[in-house]
Amino acid sequence: MNISIPHIIHEQHFWLSAQRSIYWEEQKTMIVSDTHFGKTGHFRKSGIAVPQQVYKEDLQRFFSLATDLKPERILVVGDFFHSTDNEEHNLFLRWKNDFNSLQITLIKGNHDILGNTWYENAGIQLIEDFYEIGQFRIQHDPSENDFLVKENTFVFSGHVHPGIQMRGIGKQSLRFPCFYFTQNQCILPAFSKFSGLAIVKPKKQDQVYAIANDNIIKLA
Repeated sequence: MNISIPHIIHEQHFWLSAQRSIYWEEQKTMIVSDTHFGKTGHFRKSGIAVPQQVYKEDLQRFFSLATDLKPERILVVGDFFHSTDNEEHNLFLRWKNDFNSLQITLIKGNHDILGNTWYENAGIQLIEDFYEIGQFRIQHDPSENDFLVKENTFVFSGHVHPGIQMRGIGKQSLRFPCFYFTQNQCILPAFSKFSGLAIVKPKKQDQVYAIANDNIIKLA
């Protein structure tokens, strides 16, 4: 069973995980997108009965990856928290207390509407637009066209929750979250399992890594 697959970009090694994360080996950095922490609590505040266990499992997976990979930094490609403050954010803060030395950098997404003071008090570095490391640019919204990306720059983005639809015999089909690579960009899957999918339609030169349970599979 493949739980991670290497992908090399500009001579840098990125390990794609079935747990919906990337580990950047040279930078000792874990990259995730669209965790949407607090989403189930937001729904419950609105009177929609969503069990908190969904959130706890996502949070457990997040900090288990931090324990196993031992990154020096975590880059969150937007939508770290789903909405305004609720009780589930306190659960995150209690977990984070065990990782005081871990640097977390958030590239702000459309759902990240907590005040700047909240992030500062939580020890989270907040980036408003994008973050650049060498030849790599991290931003929440995907670049709509590879030709708009600065030459020799590779973009990591999120936001759309990419998925792939696989068809079987007759009208049978299955949908899976995926890492979606174009020539100059990787769109990360939503880390949260409580999220929908936007089905991508890969072109011939694109690459797709589907996530099925605890397995990651290169499709194209």
